[in-house]
Amino acid sequence: MDLLKFSKKLWSVRKQLIVLLTPLLLLPLLFVLPAKEGKCLYVVLLMALFWCTEALPLAVTAMLPVCLFPTMGILPSKKVCPQYFLETNFLFLSGLVMASAIEEWGLHKRIALKVLKIVGVKPAWLILGMMLTSSFLSMWLSNTATTAMMLPIANAILESLFGDLETLKENAKVKNDPEGQSQVKLHVLPSEKHTLTGDDRADGMERGDQRSPEEVRKEAEYQMKVWKGFLICIPYAASIGGTATLTGTAPNLILIGQMKSYFPECDLINFGSWFIFAFPLMIIFLFVAWIWISFLYGGLNTRLCINKQDDRAAAEAKARAVIDEDYKKLGPINFAEGSISFFFILFAILLFTRDPKFVTGWSIFFNKGYVSDAVTGVIIISILFFFPSQRPSLRWWFNPRASNTPYVPLLSWKRVQECVPWNIILLLGGGFAMAKGCEESGLAVWIGGHLQPLAQVPPAVAVILITAFIACFTEFASNTATIIIFLPVIAELAIRVKVNPLYFMIPATVGCSYAFMLPVSTPPNSIAFASGHLMVKDMVKTGFMMNILGIVCVSLAMNTWGLHMFTLHTYPDWARPLNSTVPVSTVPPFNVTM
Repeated sequence: MDLLKFSKKLWSVRKQLIVLLTPLLLLPLLFVLPAKEGKCLYVVLLMALFWCTEALPLAVTAMLPVCLFPTMGILPSKKVCPQYFLETNFLFLSGLVMASAIEEWGLHKRIALKVLKIVGVKPAWLILGMMLTSSFLSMWLSNTATTAMMLPIANAILESLFGDLETLKENAKVKNDPEGQSQVKLHVLPSEKHTLTGDDRADGMERGDQRSPEEVRKEAEYQMKVWKGFLICIPYAASIGGTATLTGTAPNLILIGQMKSYFPECDLINFGSWFIFAFPLMIIFLFVAWIWISFLYGGLNTRLCINKQDDRAAAEAKARAVIDEDYKKLGPINFAEGSISFFFILFAILLFTRDPKFVTGWSIFFNKGYVSDAVTGVIIISILFFFPSQRPSLRWWFNPRASNTPYVPLLSWKRVQECVPWNIILLLGGGFAMAKGCEESGLAVWIGGHLQPLAQVPPAVAVILITAFIACFTEFASNTATIIIFLPVIAELAIRVKVNPLYFMIPATVGCSYAFMLPVSTPPNSIAFASGHLMVKDMVKTGFMMNILGIVCVSLAMNTWGLHMFTLHTYPDWARPLNSTVPVSTVPPFNVTM
């Protein structure tokens, strides 16, 4: 008992112990490795352990290079500090501010409900509608905000389809049913039931009186499976959608930031070129994910294409009425929503067309290299702070009786301060500072030298292995921390084996967003799990196949259109060291029969 109590005490102070003991345990690195490389590896491993264990807040760990690089003689302060606000950070900030404006005026909710009206309310089509909406919104909003917004809408529709969740659980229970006994009871997400619908929707199960208990149980089990499918598809689609744009998720921006640090002459990756590569990948993965989730949770059946007049049809009609009613409550698009829609579309078009690579972009009207995606984003969001949220009227100026209402712009700085996750911007900066330290200290070259045996692995196989490893690692660690830790190593590996660095770095970046198996893998997974209806085994069963499908889709993209878009089959001059005479290997064309 004394040992148990002591163990509990140790567990309660585990984070403090990690902070105190980890620096001591890593000290031998300073003596067994070359001086500068050993010091840099010491800092990198210290930050990696702090990030993975969250012994310190992620943003605080990200600031450690400011303290340790100068004091340990790795990098001077004047080189470390600027890494925390590179142009990549400004691009990310502009995306976050635009997302804040969209949320401020409810445009995201209008988009979501419109898509659901279009796809219909049959379970499989509704799951598809949820996934399409979640993925589209997460291209521009954060994955967490998208999931938090979509789940209450899903709960309201599900209650109109199937009635009360607790009643379903009671009807589905059978004797010695382990699942019924092991439900995780966490706080339930708000369902918007009272704001979206009337109070007379809880009669979904009263028809059970006309059926046998076994029929009621089977029907309840089917409805619970569909409910799980609804809950699990939203965070998965949000994670997939975030990969389609540079601003959709932090790892994409870390890729472009580290590319500029390691390979400053490479200008292949920008908002437009990334979208052209990643959007088709997102669509393909989203489709196969929809097939898998619908198959696993009962959405694929004859009702998908055939209309039947039965109890389920009546429930579907009620769900359709819920969506229609909620959409009507939004009313017509007001001036603020229309303005935000205009600037949002302009934001996307200008970023996409600045330098899309396959055609000449509008950046040619300016000095070469002067205008970047960050400049474009900041220009658009700056307008939001003075553009009016009410329609301007000339009559107001000439009407002495008109009230002097205060001027309200589309976005206020107070709103931005409340909504923008500033800790993520620091986290990005910490990643760029770490990459700079690895480059300047020679640690990246030292690690690359020890990875030479991997040169024997065929590049196409290496892509699969890298994606699989990153996808597994990010199940237990932040995706941002994961890509910060491994991207410099992967870049150096590509240089050592003389393969186009993008061929290894892009799959790693996309793969670190494919964390589907555990509730702790991503905040969206945690939000869905907190509904109380999902269990860990549900996420593991669904997420394991999702990871496999994701790895296959990434490999397909890299070896087909990605191969030609970024000229991945040759080793580029921008990655070639000066006076290098080392023979160059090429990536073989993708063969689907391998």
